[in-house]
Amino acid sequence: MTEAPVSARVQALQSRLGYHFSDTTLLVRALTHRSAGATHNERLEFLGDSWVNHLVAQALFNRFPKAREGELTRMRSRLVRGSYLAGIAKRLELGDALVLGVGERKSGGRHRDSILADTLEAIAAAVLLDGGPTVAAEVVLGWFKSDLEGITSETRKDNKTLLQEWLQGRKLPLPCYELVSVEGPDHDQVFDVNCAIAGANDPYRGRGSSRRDAEQAAAGNALEALLGG
Repeated sequence: MTEAPVSARVQALQSRLGYHFSDTTLLVRALTHRSAGATHNERLEFLGDSWVNHLVAQALFNRFPKAREGELTRMRSRLVRGSYLAGIAKRLELGDALVLGVGERKSGGRHRDSILADTLEAIAAAVLLDGGPTVAAEVVLGWFKSDLEGITSETRKDNKTLLQEWLQGRKLPLPCYELVSVEGPDHDQVFDVNCAIAGANDPYRGRGSSRRDAEQAAAGNALEALLGG
């Protein structure tokens, strides 16, 4: 099947992005993987990574005025991890417009999460450079709208899932939870749980009115330490 000209694919993509470039060479560069030549998107990706992190952090800060620093950090980590960014890229159909070298095209690079996530960040930077911070913030946050709205109180409490995802993303062993003690009468018990992480000197302690709550608390304390919260 013959691919459409790059210019046609880029033109169609701009409508899906919700932004039309004054300088379309910026968008073409953002779409160009390093496998396609010397002029590629890695510098834009560097800028876009910081820009997206900043925008998401600010949006979460405004959306959750009572959330603690560590909690905000965990929510941001969830939204800007590679798999989330790749999901947004797929919704925008970025793969159709990627400029790849022959080897990457043959190996399925057009659908690879890492390439899609990096490209989304590069495009965010391209919008910033082309339209300025005010316009770019509106455009980029528009891509995250449903994801930001999907962060609910239940999502925020699920520390065990977030910790597991964080460890799996770094190919580290899963945490080990151990019940340390149960105190108090049957109707008002307090559970103490340790969460052991490979490489950590000491386990992370959590307390709760049930073993499940204590494990969630321990996982939350682990995340705060690991993420610098």
